[in-house]
Amino acid sequence: MKKVALLFLLIAGLHAGAQTNPQLKHQLDSIMVLDQKYRDTLMQLMMPVTKDAMLRKLGMGPAQASAHYWKLQGRIDSLNLIFIENTFKQYGYPGKKLVGEPANESAWNVIQHSGKIARYITVIETAANHRELPYRLYAMMLDRHLMDEGKEQIYGTQATCRNLKNGKQDCFIWPVKNPSTVNARRINAGFTTTVEENAKRLGVNYRVVNIKEVK
Repeated sequence: MKKVALLFLLIAGLHAGAQTNPQLKHQLDSIMVLDQKYRDTLMQLMMPVTKDAMLRKLGMGPAQASAHYWKLQGRIDSLNLIFIENTFKQYGYPGKKLVGEPANESAWNVIQHSGKIARYITVIETAANHRELPYRLYAMMLDRHLMDEGKEQIYGTQATCRNLKNGKQDCFIWPVKNPSTVNARRINAGFTTTVEENAKRLGVNYRVVNIKEVK
């Protein structure tokens, strides 16, 4: 009987440790939903294979549709960012031990979609190193940060559409440092797809682009 009681206490303790702040978890679950509210529509408006069908469905021109949905999402993003920054001040990064999974990814999503990656990337790195957040998410944010600074990315997670130095506009995976070994780095970071598969998912054909082509 004592063994059964002890086992029950251990299980209860593990459950409590997995989610120690249910109220915050609920708030972060809501934040996650709001973070994605219009992003699927915006992604379809950007991808060549879905763009025309989405515009017909919306009954808008491309510039009008993009501006409309970015305005709506932007309002949400601003409010989400205020909440997450206040959460950081009170708890630090709200990770796996505090709110469980997948709520531990909510703050990452908000920062990834903000203009404050440079400010908080060390917070994200620390959370990933302590297994409070999947390391692959830190890898994605690092790539975004490097692209924003005009540097080569590490894991090949970021795609962009812009004018190249040759005057042509193209959509491509942002230049990758040591591209011949990028898939090994992706595996080590926890990705389950290759850089080529990721490019296809993002609607672009993968090719190695040199940083000198875009700067």
